[in-house]
Formats: sequence, C-alpha cells, structure tokens
Amino acid sequence: MLFESYALGTTPLANRTVMAPMTRSRAVDRGIPNALMAQYYGQRATAGLIITEGVSPSPNGLGYARIPGLFNAEQVAGWRLSTDAVHARGGKIFVQLMHCGRVAHQANLPAGAHVTGPSAEVCPGEMWTDASGMQPHTAPVAMREADIAAAIAEYAHASKLAIEAGFDGVELHAANGYLMEQFLNPHVNKRTDGYGGSAEGRNRFVLEAAQACVAAIGDDKVGIRISPYGVFNGTGEFDGVDAQYTALVEKLSDLGLVYVHQLDHSAMGAPAVPAALKKQLRAAFKQTYIAAGGFDAASAEAVLASGDADLVAFGRPFLCNPDLVARMQAGAALNAPDMSTFYTPGEKGYTDYPVLG
Repeated sequence: MLFESYALGTTPLANRTVMAPMTRSRAVDRGIPNALMAQYYGQRATAGLIITEGVSPSPNGLGYARIPGLFNAEQVAGWRLSTDAVHARGGKIFVQLMHCGRVAHQANLPAGAHVTGPSAEVCPGEMWTDASGMQPHTAPVAMREADIAAAIAEYAHASKLAIEAGFDGVELHAANGYLMEQFLNPHVNKRTDGYGGSAEGRNRFVLEAAQACVAAIGDDKVGIRISPYGVFNGTGEFDGVDAQYTALVEKLSDLGLVYVHQLDHSAMGAPAVPAALKKQLRAAFKQTYIAAGGFDAASAEAVLASGDADLVAFGRPFLCNPDLVARMQAGAALNAPDMSTFYTPGEKGYTDYPVLG
C-alpha cells in the first residue's frame, strides 16, 4: 500500500509516503528561501507529499536563527523556486506554518518584532543565536486578545501567500511546543480569559486559526500537525489530555481540514501516545489521517494495512535519502544522517547525500 497512489482531498499523490517537516536553518537572508533550498526539496520530490520545514507566518514567529518566513513578497518569490522544483518532478508540497511563540530569542527576530506567547512564562532551556551563541530563551510578552486576533489574521494571510507561491496547501503546526501547542497545553497556557482556563478555551486559538485559513484558501488545502504527549519546549502530559485532543480533532474534522498529522515522539525518547488515544483520534477525524514517528518501510506498511492511517510520514530517512521511496521499494540500504549538519548553513549534509546508482 505504501507505494500506491492516493487522493489527498483534491490533491493527487503518487504514493502514500510523506516527507515530514524538518527545520534545516538554511534561509540565511532575512528568512527568504533560496536556490539551495529549492534544490533540497526538488531532490526529494518522489515523496507522495512534501511538508516543508516550519515557516513563520509572522515576523514575531521567527524564533530560531535562519528559519524561513512567509509574510512578504520576497519570501513568496523565494518559495516559488522550491514549489517549481517539486512540481517539475511531479511532486506535491504543503508549507508548514510554524509560529515559534515563546520558543525564541530576540536576537533571532527582525527589527520591530517581539517574542510573544499565551502567557508570560519563559520557555525553559536555551537556543542558538548567530550573534551570541547559545542563549536562554527571551521572556515572552503575554498576548492580548487583539494580539491573538492579529496572529490569526497572519495565519490566514500566510495561507493566501502560500497559494500565490505555488504550494498545494498549508499545514498548521500545532505540535512540538510552538505557539499553537502553547495555547493547547496548560503547562504553558495560564490564561483565565476565553483562550484558556478550560479545555475548550485552550482549543479556541487553534480552531479559530484553522477556520480563518479554511476561509482564506479552502478546507481541501489546510492540514494540521499535533503531538499529544509530546514534551518539547516545556509541554508534556496533563490531566484531561485525551478528552481535550479528541474534542479538538472532532471540531477540526467538522471544519473539513484535509488531514490531521499525528506525531508520536516515543522513537526519540518521549512518552508514547497511547494506542487507545490514537484510535480515538483516528475515529474522530473523517478525512485523511497521517501517522508519524519512527516508521520504517515495514512498520509503515503495517499501519496502513491496519487502517490506522492513510499516509505515513518519514523525517530523518528523507533528510539523508533524497531517493527514499526508491530505496524502500528496492529494499536498499539507507544513508545515515550527519547530525552535525542538521542546522548549519550550506550544502554539506543538505543537498550532498548520495542517491542509488
């Protein structure tokens, strides 16, 4: 099943493999995508669907060094290089909209931008800045309701720019402890207004942003990524997590989103998402369900055959194997990833991994 074609809403996919979103930090000029990035994505266009690295819909969301944006005309033109490269090889590509929220340092933001989040608590840990090396995260400013409305409008605007740039759709990043999950998780969201204080309140920002994006570009072009039980960036399990995420996914299904992309971080040492919750979420969502987290060809075939997913996402295997689909079809050995080059500028460990033959 893994190598069979699939209809993702109105988007035809050549197979059921998905290249998962992976931060690569190669947008070295003001968050503008470049020709090197286009080469990277074009090399991997035999994936059924490519989901880009996290791309900020707002200057405030550029929390990491050298991550790309999608909020101005220069970035649209830069992204057109990548979408053209993927489409020229018959591939499909969605852009992942990732606002970093409090997972940020002021030195990584452009002039006039601010570190924001649902509450004022600082994210634990440190992050890299090109100016000063590793630094503690900058304290965020708690978003007012006007700021929340502005952020929702930024997601919708970025969705329109994505279509202008040639993307086949957008994925909302509501995982890994970034802004959307910051609202979902009570360890981070300490609000007592209508955007916090209860499961319904914590789900509100994500649902309103999703609704705005659907209104902007259509439900068949909007997906979402979630990671219940993930522990990145000060999140983690909480009382009522299963019920909250089930209610969230039910409402996302009602909005008509084209897919839910559910990530299980247990392959990287985090707690596993309970099998019962995975089945609940799968049942709650009526459109395409993407499974992600530590899959190889055999386990991907198994999850598809069981009906527990429609598509399967692969992260690091696609990072270091541009021809991953051909390698899995042939049962060929895979390249090993060079972790020292995951986030460094340049082609080394990015566009220089070998292909079969």
